[in-house]
Order: sequence, then structure tokens, then C-alpha cells
Amino acid sequence: MPRWSRNLQRWTAWVAFASSLCWRAGLAVQHIADPDTYLEQTQSLATVDHPRFLQQLALLNQEAARLTSDQLWRLRYSNAWEAMYENDYPKSEALFQDIIRHAGNRALADKASATLLSQLMLTRHYPEAFELADRLAARLPKVADAEVRRSMLLNLSQSLALAGQIDLAVQYARVALTEAASGKSSCYSAASLVAGLSLGHRLKLDSPELQQAIQACTAAKVPVFSTDLQLTVVDLYRLAGQPHKALALLDRIAPSVEADGYAANKLEALVLRAQALAAIGDDDAARKAAQAVVAMQKTGDWPRDAYEVLYRIEKKQGHTAAALDYYEKYVALDKAYLDDVNVRTVAYETVQQHVLLQKLETESLSRQNALLRMRQTLDAKTAETNRLYLALLLMALVSAALWMFRLKRSQLRFKKLSHLDGLTAIFNRQHFMSEVERTLRLLERRAGTACLVFIDLDHFKHINDTYGHAVGDDVLRQVVVASKQHLRPVDLFGRLGGEEFGILLVECTRTQSMVIADRIRLAIEETRVEDDGVVVGVSASAGLSFTDACGHDLQCLCKEADAALYRAKRGGRNRVVAGAEYGCPVEA
Repeated sequence: MPRWSRNLQRWTAWVAFASSLCWRAGLAVQHIADPDTYLEQTQSLATVDHPRFLQQLALLNQEAARLTSDQLWRLRYSNAWEAMYENDYPKSEALFQDIIRHAGNRALADKASATLLSQLMLTRHYPEAFELADRLAARLPKVADAEVRRSMLLNLSQSLALAGQIDLAVQYARVALTEAASGKSSCYSAASLVAGLSLGHRLKLDSPELQQAIQACTAAKVPVFSTDLQLTVVDLYRLAGQPHKALALLDRIAPSVEADGYAANKLEALVLRAQALAAIGDDDAARKAAQAVVAMQKTGDWPRDAYEVLYRIEKKQGHTAAALDYYEKYVALDKAYLDDVNVRTVAYETVQQHVLLQKLETESLSRQNALLRMRQTLDAKTAETNRLYLALLLMALVSAALWMFRLKRSQLRFKKLSHLDGLTAIFNRQHFMSEVERTLRLLERRAGTACLVFIDLDHFKHINDTYGHAVGDDVLRQVVVASKQHLRPVDLFGRLGGEEFGILLVECTRTQSMVIADRIRLAIEETRVEDDGVVVGVSASAGLSFTDACGHDLQCLCKEADAALYRAKRGGRNRVVAGAEYGCPVEA
């Protein structure tokens, strides 16, 4: 059985290695001069010099009252990491979740999410882990921080490897390796790539990825990873039928295994030694190594493989009772392993299905459900045929309803566009006049007042002739923007044609209307459009008519507003002129 198939979770839990190294030295009370630098330095020591990490973390917690809000969140991340390291998973998860939801620091929240993903996989909370992995994968393209991005890539690689998605796991690891700088980041990325290839049975003794990972971790001085990669080589020797080479390499790295103090590597080395010794026929030494494994740990992958070695030795030597006892223990642990693999696979597929269902359109989902019901009905008794017809009818109705809804929405959109002027996006002349007439009728019923304003831009033809129609169009758009700032939601605004605009001011007195119209005139006068370094300005003349003089008849209001506009033009332009106060003029 491949080594990564036995020990995949060891890579997910690398942050919690060597608990025997954790000691708390006495700490003298001292002052932290630069908390930001001290926080960064402390977290960088977590896996390199854990005793010193604990010292500095304790000092930071003592000085917590002096830290800023952002510094406190970063300290909380280090405390969460340490809780995970100490296997206090409920505490660490609560701290990580608090950071993700409330820190307000996007990079720190991403980093906490990536670390929490590692812990959820380690504690076998697979549905929650794969849901988080899906969110991280969607978030990944937006992450700019190199360290956080690498952490997300590696944890995604590990979680997908656990789900049996080897191609994706390898792809994420390769991206992490491509983006990694030299040093520890290169070591971690290269080691994760080796892990994914090993699980997918794609790793060989001469694989360049394996040699690259060993060189990177040796150069970066990450002993636990270097030793683990050497154990990968040992297992490849064993699988290739070269147990003597496997034993020779185990002897060479034995001091490193002991020096690291990483219990997982010790167990792995013992299991590999037992398997290699059994392969060369040294049953006594193989039995001793296997028994050492089960003495150190009773459950998990290592005892399972140790029990298999013991079973084969006892069976070979004819010790039936002992062989049967070891076989039963091996089968129990192997079943637990296979059950866990199945749980991971089902959890991953369930999460992916859930994501898929969220993205499907209602019509597609209805069709799939109808087809499923149809298959189930056909497989059942013929008496349920009516249910199938009903399901198909419902599907057709839903499809028709959706089609009609989309058609109606399109019609409403086109209708709205048909009411607007294509250049300025305000009412066109036809719709403006129609809305003004409708509003006047409503105001007449409740004795309301209104003012009709006609605005015409002064010398606009000169602008088009001098600067071109493109500049003229820009001027018209800017005039509309400036005018809108002085109008209320109830007022109506439309383009009557060319450079002429109409406004209906609802429920405005004569004085209020004059003030608003003059504000619009001043806003237009201040409007500027720049063309190749030349600033183009424009002014406007306005004529007003009022319902208190002309009544609510649109034709009368238009004639009076037009006449007032003509007087404004004749009087020198760039001014506001009000119509008659006592009624529309009567044509002779």
C-alpha cells in the first residue's frame, strides 16, 4: 500500500509536529519596542524554533493592553495556531472563526481560513472542510499577499488529495511551487507536490519532483520535511523490491529521525523498517520493529501496517492463533481506514453537488427533477404513470412561465428604452408630452399647481459647426447632468428636440419655479466641456408658463412657455422669462 495512502493526514497536520519539543521557559518581563515587527518575527518562529515562539507569544499576551486593534487580531491568530498545535481544536476553531468573521483584515482572514481548512481535514470534519475549500478556491484569484496565497494553494492541494482529486491537488501544488520564493516556501510547495504525486501512484525513484523537494527542504533547513521526504524514498525502494537499499537509507537517516523528535516520522520509520526486514526474511527483527509500533500507538494507519507484518510473520511460522489475532486487528484498522476514505469521498461529492445545485437555473433543475421522477416511475409499477404525466405537465408549465416572464421582462425593457432619448437618457419629446398631459390632469382634479419650463441652448449651432457634433453631444449630456441636480423626483424632464428641453415642475409656486429655473440656467452656464485643450461653454434661455395663469391645458401652457422663451432670446439670451400672470394670450 503506497505510503501516502497510509499517511496523507501527516502532511495536513505538519503544523502540529513534535509536541515533545514544546517547553515553556521562564520569561522575564520586558518591553516590546516595535510590536508589528515582533508579531511577524514570533509567527515566523512557530515551526522553526517553537520554544522561542512560546516565549515571545507569552510576552505578547502580557503586553496585549498596549497593542492596537489590528495587532490584537494578529496576536489572536498566533494564539489560535498554538491551540491547534496543542491539539485544543475547539479553542483554535473558535479563534479562527472569530478572526474570519470580525477581524476586518482581509489578508489575515484569508490566512486564518487556510489554516482552519487544514485543521478541519485533520479532525475529519470533511463536509465543513470541503465547503471551506470551495470558498477558498473562489477567493484565490483575488488574493495578492504571496504568503497567504501559498498557504491557500497548499491547503487546497492537501484537501483535494484527501478527496481523491489527484489532478487538481497536483495542479494546485505546481502553482504554489511556481510562485514560491526560495527557502521554506519552496520546500513546503515541493513537498506538497511530491505528496500529491505519491497518492496518485505517479511518483518514482527517479522522479525529478522528488529530488527537487529533497534539495529544497535540505537547503531551507526544514529537518522534519527533509526526513519525511527521505522516508518517501525508503518506501519507494521497498515498493520497487529493493529492501536492502531501504534498510541502508533508514540506517543513514535514523539520527535525523531521533533528533527531530517528530513522533509521526518515528512511527513511519519503524513501520518501513518492519516491512523491509520482513521482505529480506529477518522475521525476529521485523517482529520487534512492528511490536514497537503498536506499543507506541494502538489506532491509525501505522498500527494497521504493523499488524499486517506481524500477521504474515506468525502465519509463515505456523503460529495460527497469533496470526489470527493479528489479522483481526489488521482488518479492523483497515476497515476504519477504508471507511474514512469513503466518508471523505462522499463528503466531497456532496459538497460539489450542493455547489452545482446552487448554480443551476430553475428551468434546468426542474427538467432534471422531472427526468429523475420519470426514471423512478418507469422502474416502479405502471399504476404510477399518472404521476409521471403530472410531473411532465408541471415542467412544461414552469418552462412556459419562465419563458413568458423573460419575454415580458424584455418587452418592458424595450418599452422603457422607447420612452428615453438615446443621447441624454431622459424622456423623449413624445413621452415627455404624454407624461406632462397625464400629470396635468391629476393636478387639475386636486387643484394642484405646476410650471412648464422650456429651455433652449444659446448659439448651439455655432458649437456644432466649430467643434463638431461629438463635442455638441457631450455638451448636451453635461447640460442634462447639471440640470438634474436641481430637480426633484416628481419633476418631469425631457428633450424636445435638438438643443431644446422641457421641464414640468410639480406643485411649485411662481416664485419657487423662477428660482429653480434660474438655478438650472446658472448650472448650465457653469458647464464646461474640454476638446483638445479647448474649453467649450454654453448658456441657456428659459421661458416659463404657469397653471395659475393658463390653467391645466397643455396646449396653452406650451404656447405661453414658447412665447416667454422667445422673449428671453430676443432680450439678449442667457436669462429666464416668466409668462403672463393672468391667462394665456388670445389669438386675434
